[in-house]
Formats: sequence, C-alpha cells, structure tokens
Amino acid sequence: MKPRPGLLERYDATAVASAATVIGRYSTSFGAAARMLDPTTRRGIRSIYALVRVADELVDGTADAAGLTPPEQACLLDELETETESAMLCGYSTNLVVHAFARTARDSGIDLTLTRPFFASMRRDLDPTPIREAEVAPYIHGSAEVVGLMCLAVFLLGDDVDPARRARLERGAVHLGAAFQKINFLRDLETDWRTLGRNYFPWCDPEHFGEDDKHRILDDIDHDLDLADAAIPELPRRARAAVLTAHGLFSALTRRCRQTPAEVLMSTRIRVPDAAKLAIALRSMTKSIGRTR
Repeated sequence: MKPRPGLLERYDATAVASAATVIGRYSTSFGAAARMLDPTTRRGIRSIYALVRVADELVDGTADAAGLTPPEQACLLDELETETESAMLCGYSTNLVVHAFARTARDSGIDLTLTRPFFASMRRDLDPTPIREAEVAPYIHGSAEVVGLMCLAVFLLGDDVDPARRARLERGAVHLGAAFQKINFLRDLETDWRTLGRNYFPWCDPEHFGEDDKHRILDDIDHDLDLADAAIPELPRRARAAVLTAHGLFSALTRRCRQTPAEVLMSTRIRVPDAAKLAIALRSMTKSIGRTR
C-alpha cells in the first residue's frame, strides 16, 4: 500500500494529544513545569510522563479496582513493556500513549537501558513481599532516576554536548529524579502503607513514624536537591526555567514537610498552594534568564 501524505503526522498529533491529556489529568505540578517548555520539548516530556503514569496506575490500584487479579496485572504490565519495546524498534503502536513515547524515544535516543529498569521497578510493586533496604536504591533508579535521564535526553536533543558536561547533567538528572520520588514516598506514606501495604523506607516503622524518621528522609532529599541544583545552570536555556520550576516546587514541598509534625504527615498529603506554585514559576523564569549557555 502506498503511504498517503499526512497520515502519520495526524496519528502522531493524536498520540501527543493523548499524552497531554494524561499529564493534565494526573499532575498539576509536573504539568505546570512542562508548560514552560518550547512546543517540541514539551511534546517529548509529556510523552514520557504519559507512559510512566499509565504503568504506574496499573500497579498502584487502577487495574485492581477494575477487578483484575495480581497475575492478570502482571501480564498486562509485561504486555505494555513488550509493546513499548516493539514500538521503539519500529516507530508505531496501536496504543496512542505507547506510540507517543516511542516516537520521542527514537528521536532522542532513549533506549532499553532506561525502559527496562523502569518496568522492573513497576513489576516490583506487584510483588507483595516487603521491600528490603537493599532494594530501595535499585527501585528508585528504575522508577525515577531513569525518568530523569529520559527527560534529559529530550532536553539535549539536537545539542552537541561534550562528555564531561553530559556526565554532570546526568548526575543532576538522577538526583532530581530521586528527590522527586522520595518526597512523593513521604507524602504518600500513609496511603502506601495502609492501602497498598508498601513501605519504601524499610528502616522505619510507619506505625511509629516520628520526627527523627521524618528529618532523616528530608535530609536525604535535600542532599539530592542540592546536587541537582548544581547541574541546572548547564541545561539548555529552553529547558532551564521548567526544571527550575520543578525543583522549586519540590523544594517547597520539602520545606512544608519539615514544618509538619510527623504524625500529621501520616494523615495528610502535603501540597503547595496554587498561588505559591505561580510565584515559584515566575521566580524560575526570572532566574533562568540570567543564566546563559
């Protein structure tokens, strides 16, 4: 069959619109930061987020709410990974979210070294065995650090980056992804423990979560945020304001968690008010203008 002009372009646009719907429905903070990117970069970041969110929803209860058994959920996750790898290879999927991700992956060089650890971490969430302390770092790498590296690949698309600068940027992306994941673990501690039976901080007892536990976690998060912040000035200008905004939003969450008693964290999901989010975004735009590369 002879290809008709415009067919793939329309399908691509539909896939990108689907990814934008996912981020719009599921993340106000990430979505707000993504809106500060140029259209091409924004499409790539939304496509990454959409696939990550669909997989995350599968393992975090949506499939269970639909009546699927754990083995059925595992089968669906395997199918999603297989479909993703196939689409990355051929450039097409009948699943619009997978299609959008695959087009971004092919354009930016995202490969199986990033997608396979991600799906491995998602698969770990379907395992009811309590996570051991030795498993936490590999889990965070697959669930969050590789996502930071995927986003970085989109940010650097078309740029000639020397190996030393790339290494610094990758280090920053890894620590920013880790910080985001850890702060969300802390915010969701009560739900993860009481609803999903998970404890991503196995060295502490969620039933007796105290101030020392809270500050140990937050000190670790602040360390990640500091290392991530050091790399932001080296990002391309087109990405800097968005990353500064994301960094600022999660830094604000961290501060709010410090000010919140440990027992309250176990019953309240801490948020940044919309007015504060807007102020962070405006400061980030101003700050990014003053840094050149």
